[in-house]
Amino acid sequence: MPCFAALLAFISPRLAIIFVAIFSDILSRAFDSWFLPFIGFFVLPWTTLAYAIMWDVGTRDVNGFEWFVVGLAFLCDIGSFLGGGRARRRD
Repeated sequence: MPCFAALLAFISPRLAIIFVAIFSDILSRAFDSWFLPFIGFFVLPWTTLAYAIMWDVGTRDVNGFEWFVVGLAFLCDIGSFLGGGRARRRD
């Protein structure tokens, strides 16, 4: 399932989160409540998805290099916010 979620994330991280939530229990195992994935769906979808996948692929904890992957996902989220704002200002 994590590989399918990663491939689906290239299309849309929010769509990948929906599929992961429906067809697996990765989000419920990675997060203690439904609130963080719900907020992550709207605010930081790449980061939410990366954390859940790294948590599931690893030792049921995010350590070492896995935090690097989550950090890259966070930079992608920030980049999409900044890029969208810059594109709106050009018009």
